[in-house]
Amino acid sequence: MFTFPATVNFDEETGSYAISFRDFNALQTEAFSEDDIELEAIEGLTAAIGEYIESRIPIPEPEPAVAGEFIVHLPVLTCLKAALHNAMIQTGTRKADLARKLNHKGPQIDRLLDVAHASKVETLEQALYLLGYEVSVSVKTV
Repeated sequence: MFTFPATVNFDEETGSYAISFRDFNALQTEAFSEDDIELEAIEGLTAAIGEYIESRIPIPEPEPAVAGEFIVHLPVLTCLKAALHNAMIQTGTRKADLARKLNHKGPQIDRLLDVAHASKVETLEQALYLLGYEVSVSVKTV
């Protein structure tokens, strides 16, 4: 779904790990230990997606990873919110339109799109369905 490739480089001068994403050119984050790289990458990417949603900018489809990159797996709720945001843009659906379809009030739609809010998966699934999208979940061993 939304799994983005990232690169990490150790900066000897600062003693930190610089994390960057090809799909989000302006996004740079850092970790101060090797153990924190994945967590910092997820947090930085989630924040960037939140900014894209607030700015009403479509979230890019992830490019395939190339040698030297690692994959950042976003939380399921963040993926669903990103998918809903993109679906709203693709279908020309305004927040007020979605609120009417879901029989919700406007602020509820704002929370539904807020990556920091713990929305119900069922509500996001229903919203996507009403816009003509089907949610599918897969689980696999790593």
